[in-house]
Amino acid sequence: MITWFKPKQPIAQLIFAHGAGAGSDSDFMQAMAKLLSELNIQVGLFDFEYMQLAKQLDKRRPPDRAPKLLAYYQQMLMNVEPELPIFIGGKSMGGRMASMLVTQTELPIMGVIAMGYPFHPPGKPDKLRTEHFDKINCPFLILQGERDTFGNEQEVMSLSLETPIRLCWLADGDHSLKPRKKSGFTEAGHRQQAAQQAANFILEVVNG
Repeated sequence: MITWFKPKQPIAQLIFAHGAGAGSDSDFMQAMAKLLSELNIQVGLFDFEYMQLAKQLDKRRPPDRAPKLLAYYQQMLMNVEPELPIFIGGKSMGGRMASMLVTQTELPIMGVIAMGYPFHPPGKPDKLRTEHFDKINCPFLILQGERDTFGNEQEVMSLSLETPIRLCWLADGDHSLKPRKKSGFTEAGHRQQAAQQAANFILEVVNG
């Protein structure tokens, strides 16, 4: 089931998947969907099956394996509004799944947006999760915190990312784009900046 955040005059729709540890009702997901809808992007949120079960049992569960996650994400795309341009994306694991799904779906996906892409597990920069990047055939925006433990600025900039990937760095941001107080930036400010960058990206791709 998809929960929609619908602006009055949407320019596009974004099906936005959650990360591994928190579902679509998390503060980050709800805040981002609200911010994007205020920028005329229609946002659809959903919970993967393992997360639905975790909520029913009130007990944390590990994510399903990628094939099952991708199959469910594809199923959710059956709920899109056919007249609106389609974008997919997500936070962390959700963004990774979106970037994988776009390489195997028949749907006309116009672009992918990942917030806090998990380039590698924390502390294991050699275990990269980018092997499918060269198969992505649409614009791909990654919004990443500069000190993200799943891929910080120094680590990511040392990779040779040749596909149509755009990187937007959030100053002093962590894996949820949150900066430290001493940085002078705020979490709310970074969320607004991320939403604005995502909306600008969508508008640019739609107007092509």
